[in-house]
Amino acid sequence: MSPPHANHAAHERAFRRLAFPEATAADWGDWRWQLRHRVRTAAGVARVLELSARERRALATPAAWRMPLSITPYLLSLLDQEAPDGPLRRTVLPDVREAQVRKGEYHDPLGEEAHQVAPGLIRSYPHKVLLLATADCASFCRYCTRSRAAGKGTGRASRAAPFPRAALEWLRRTPEIHDVLISGGDPLVWSDARLDRLLKAVRAIPHVDLIRIGTKTPAVLPQRITPGLVRILRSVRPLWLSLHFSHPAELTPRAARACSRLLEAGLPLMNQTVLLRGINDNRETMQRLNEGLLRLGVKPYYLHQGDMAAGTAHLRSTVAKGRAILQALCGQVSGYAIPHFMIDPPGGGGKHHLFPGGGRAGA
Repeated sequence: MSPPHANHAAHERAFRRLAFPEATAADWGDWRWQLRHRVRTAAGVARVLELSARERRALATPAAWRMPLSITPYLLSLLDQEAPDGPLRRTVLPDVREAQVRKGEYHDPLGEEAHQVAPGLIRSYPHKVLLLATADCASFCRYCTRSRAAGKGTGRASRAAPFPRAALEWLRRTPEIHDVLISGGDPLVWSDARLDRLLKAVRAIPHVDLIRIGTKTPAVLPQRITPGLVRILRSVRPLWLSLHFSHPAELTPRAARACSRLLEAGLPLMNQTVLLRGINDNRETMQRLNEGLLRLGVKPYYLHQGDMAAGTAHLRSTVAKGRAILQALCGQVSGYAIPHFMIDPPGGGGKHHLFPGGGRAGA
């Protein structure tokens, strides 16, 4: 199988010169330039992409959007390689169906607000916590479980936001916590200095054995994985990275180089994919994605059944489809390419396994 986006570099150059003619190659490779030039408006998208009638209608109806629009120039270059209504486009471009809240959907589907023990600190398990460092991401996914907070306090406000002192103080006085997952939003949109300060503060807590970071930057902003960032991450090992690749079109040469830098620093890479209707909920796409991840040195760890987040029914596949895909993969791919199928039940309480036979057990 030929690697996806074999002509990625040539297309990227052509797209940059057409869509961002003022940008140099050095600009394009600078993650800070990428963040500053995120496209946040319908007009900005229409300026650089050929759109379908459905996409145009959705972009013209911002009142229906469940969350803000934010797409890096790098990711736009991938969307440009797809036909209108392509799978990656559906993950980041709005849809008018976002305004439809179905029965059983929630604005806080995981009950995180009820499990908050300090500002931005969620405890759903006895021995581990989730630290929500920021509400900002390099690009916003339309199926986001935290759309209620997405984009709040972003940009300069995010960089000047109060450091999570209260959360760190709670951790220091709670010795039964051994595992801290830092997520958001995406903590890697922070500056090196701010991220270094947070990671060193968490690592200095004696009873915290494991630090994890949840990030989608290798998929939507691989330029962020700089040598300087890697040095910071390496300095607080043991640290694991939970990546978020959703489709094989994201497995570009830039993404591969980002993952390689992390691996060379001794940082284990696991992937979490959300099962998405019409995007990756078929055996062929999931096989290409998971085998491609293994070639990048990333373990396909979780396949998530879509959360019951308000306005996401059009993107949510079914448990039956997820089970069928994993059963079809058995015997066809390495066992390493078969992730755990998981669900976060509404109201919180932690992940549960969805076994092929229909059983469920605590994660």
